Amino acid sequence: MSAQDRGTFPDAVAVVVARDGRLPVGADEAVAEAGGAAIVIGSHAREGADSLAAGDRVWWAETGDGLRPGALAAMLAPLVADISLIVMPASPDGRDLAPRVAARCGRPLVARAVRSELIAPSGDGGTPRVRATVSRIDDRVLVPVTVDGPAVVTLVPGSRSVTPTAGPATVEPLLVPALEGSTDREVGAVLDPVVLAVLEPDLHTMDLADATRVVAGGAGLVPGADDRQAEQIFDLLIAVAAEMGGSAGATRVATDAGWIGYERQIGTTGVAIDPHLYVALGVSGAAQHVGGLGTPRHIVSVNIDPSCPMTAMANLGLVTDAHQLLLELARRFGVAVPADEDSAGDLPSTARHAEAHRG
Repeated sequence: MSAQDRGTFPDAVAVVVARDGRLPVGADEAVAEAGGAAIVIGSHAREGADSLAAGDRVWWAETGDGLRPGALAAMLAPLVADISLIVMPASPDGRDLAPRVAARCGRPLVARAVRSELIAPSGDGGTPRVRATVSRIDDRVLVPVTVDGPAVVTLVPGSRSVTPTAGPATVEPLLVPALEGSTDREVGAVLDPVVLAVLEPDLHTMDLADATRVVAGGAGLVPGADDRQAEQIFDLLIAVAAEMGGSAGATRVATDAGWIGYERQIGTTGVAIDPHLYVALGVSGAAQHVGGLGTPRHIVSVNIDPSCPMTAMANLGLVTDAHQLLLELARRFGVAVPADEDSAGDLPSTARHAEAHRG
């Protein structure tokens, strides 16, 4: 499809930026909010387009490595000019790109929405409106917003559920003009940072929302431990998660107790994640926590309670002591175990004979 075939687009479309084919958290939610229509741009965009679960009709365009929001906005503006509602996930890339697209198109930006919808005009020749609910003051206040005319909306990840499309999506290439930028300070120039290198994130400190593998701990990871011991175990969790190629998360109980930082809290009042693999160590599966999980491809639950909600929803449930399993994983990965922990090389008998339940 050529860049001039703008009439092909429906009235509402999601715009999602892929990095090496990986989509940001909240991508499928944004696509579902737009009714299943999406434009995927970035690096390995075709791979990202194929991975959308909520996509019904998807266009993709390869625009290269690194995010150049100014150049991308200049490229997108003429393509999306006739689209009444543009939805982007409120991911780091989405938050950078959305205001620039809104400015280029001369329309309002509705930031951090939890709901949005396009209201068709009541009569011929009328103007469509966009109605949304936005989250403010650390998600403690919801404010209704109505825009008379087209708008760009960023959707907060975890705001809505996603139902995969019944059949395969129609995926089409989108021919776009080459990205052009300028470092000159002349009026109207596209000013973007120059990408010198793309560095891999530090798994010990990376944003949970960007992690493809998450290993989380709950109160069941530190039964009977005092605060000092619990902090040591959660420090160990961070190190073991990194050795597994993932990032550490936690439940609200753990962050409220001060065992791990609040930036590691997963849930409706914490970070919304959507990893490929989620390992829950001593996590019961409370609704507040599960509400921030997204749709992981694989869930492993380690808990002594075979009937807990997390084990019930897991692809693999290990009914065993999460604390002892973490220590054993640390030893096998060569991670230093706290001195006051059992230094035996094997798991206790109760952990050795774990019972596996597959969901």
